[in-house]
Amino acid sequence: MYNSRITGLGKYVPENVVTNDDLKQWMDTSDEWIQERTGIKERRWIDPKTSDDTTSIMGAKAAKIAIERAGLTKDDIDFIVFATLSPDMYFPGGGVRVQELLEMDTIGAIDVRNQCSGFIYGLSVADQFIKTGMYKNVLVIGSENHSGGLERSTRGRGVTVIFGDGAGAVVLSREEDNFKGILSTHLHSEGKHAKELALEGPSTGRWVDTIMEKNDPDDVSYYPYMNGQFVFKHAVVRFSEAIVEGLNANNLQKEDIDMLIPHQANLRIAQFIQKKFRLSDDQVYNNIMRYGNTTAASIPIALTEAWEDGKIKEGDNVVLAAFGSGFTWGSAIIKW
Repeated sequence: MYNSRITGLGKYVPENVVTNDDLKQWMDTSDEWIQERTGIKERRWIDPKTSDDTTSIMGAKAAKIAIERAGLTKDDIDFIVFATLSPDMYFPGGGVRVQELLEMDTIGAIDVRNQCSGFIYGLSVADQFIKTGMYKNVLVIGSENHSGGLERSTRGRGVTVIFGDGAGAVVLSREEDNFKGILSTHLHSEGKHAKELALEGPSTGRWVDTIMEKNDPDDVSYYPYMNGQFVFKHAVVRFSEAIVEGLNANNLQKEDIDMLIPHQANLRIAQFIQKKFRLSDDQVYNNIMRYGNTTAASIPIALTEAWEDGKIKEGDNVVLAAFGSGFTWGSAIIKW
């Protein structure tokens, strides 16, 4: 059985920067209020007036960089795993759009709809394909266009101030050394809390005709809903559990962590985890201050930046962890 190893990384974010002060044109908020609760200073939102970016286009841009850095061409990619909660269309998914945009052969493509833990789930899926020998190089993408579906008003500020747009991608390749690459992945879910962080419609349970028939100006079912305090309390517990589970599975201690890259949900969550595991600032990478929460894209964007900045070196133990809607959560332990 093979291992899989990350051989290329790439990211893409829209040029349009939206600061906390910019949000005041739509809602009653302030830079101080947002930073105190989330740690976010700014985020990137697609500007439809100046950009043709979509979830798939951003994913393709990040993927192209990752493929080049892996020293491969598009023809070397055997499969695509695309993680997102904000596809260009209700169906088909973004994976096939990337296949078209990058002019790839008729390789397979699947979409993963696990929101904030989407990239971890996607990485695990790709890892299994490579471990079994089915594929040699798998492209894993996390990409989100949140700005197209946010309620830009005081009513929606609790969610809207948090989220940003962007994409990250990695190429996962076959590795013969079983002590290198992805050592293990760990996935969990708890569906009884699904409605605490959700977007109900449009969906087949509440389709467009029903929404249009009621024409209710107070209907918020097609905007994201989040029970913030409830999610926070569960996140800090599940983040910790997933990290410990991964370390235990590989006979590692918290002192063995060289780099922890948590899903960028809230800086306060990351700081809580850092303190609990007694990690230094050099052992945890956060960029939510600049990009907000980019859901499935947050880990690959942060992972790419950490690598670009020289914070990840060969032989390092890298831990990825995420928690989000579903509830779903997970971790990945990587020997770089």
